[in-house]
Amino acid sequence: MVKNEWGFSMYPLVPGHEVVGVVTEVGSKVQKYKIGDRVGVGCLVESCRNCQNCNDNLENYCSSYTLTYGAKSRDGSITYGGYSDSMVVDEHFVVRIPDELPLDAAAPLLCAGITVYSPLRYFGLDKPGLHVGVVGLGGLGHVAVKFAKAFGAKVTVISTSPHKKEEAIQHLGADSFLLSRDQDQMQDAKESLDGIIDTISAVHSLVPLIGLLKSHGKLVMVGAPDKPLELPVIPLLMGRKLIAGSAIGGLNETQEMIDFAAKHNVRPDIEVIPIDYVNTAMERLLKSDVKYRFVIDIGNTLKQTS
Repeated sequence: MVKNEWGFSMYPLVPGHEVVGVVTEVGSKVQKYKIGDRVGVGCLVESCRNCQNCNDNLENYCSSYTLTYGAKSRDGSITYGGYSDSMVVDEHFVVRIPDELPLDAAAPLLCAGITVYSPLRYFGLDKPGLHVGVVGLGGLGHVAVKFAKAFGAKVTVISTSPHKKEEAIQHLGADSFLLSRDQDQMQDAKESLDGIIDTISAVHSLVPLIGLLKSHGKLVMVGAPDKPLELPVIPLLMGRKLIAGSAIGGLNETQEMIDFAAKHNVRPDIEVIPIDYVNTAMERLLKSDVKYRFVIDIGNTLKQTS
């Protein structure tokens, strides 16, 4: 979004859509929250509330939703996200953070967490005994590993980086690791996975991943490459395999995900930084120099405006 790689950024742009904090004030009609509650705001702050998707608690697929930052609100104003000392949000688009989940650990779950939790649930990859692959071990991928393991699945991490094997197995608890550049490893794992969560946002080949799927297996794309990927059809026909996409989740499911994370101790790996470190953090992100999410301590490091 900062570099307009998806083509719809509006400037000036102030990011921030994994926002957590404490309620300091409520409107007269607010019923769900009170002052002092620990809460979070994810990727959405508005939707039409009338369409079929909204009625099905799928506000994330409403055709007229409003993103938390970099979007035109229904009143014509531009949203400027959560990198601020205060934020006003409709209570419908707020989730409650359980007491046992630290606020800094909860923040990345509001985008990265729900982005991988939702497809695991929707595509039935949330059951013990299944074998789930996770492509890419970054901000999304490492949380996908943790959720899949919490569901009881066997997890294989698939990566182009051999140095990530120890991290995947020893630190994150994956059961196995596949180096996608190694043809022998990929061949040995052929037709072994019930489903794959693909978190890669760069252009990459889908053919080797489709080959890893069992018959009726599902390859779910949650990364967002800025250029089209080549889609081979014949490998899909030979096994009734499915390629699908998934984007975050509705508010009910986001609350479900946060509650599940608190209950099963699913916490992203984070590095907490002060607000004046943001530019350095952006430079480090370009080098993939973070494990695995920067979390900005706004409350203690941003100068109050009032």
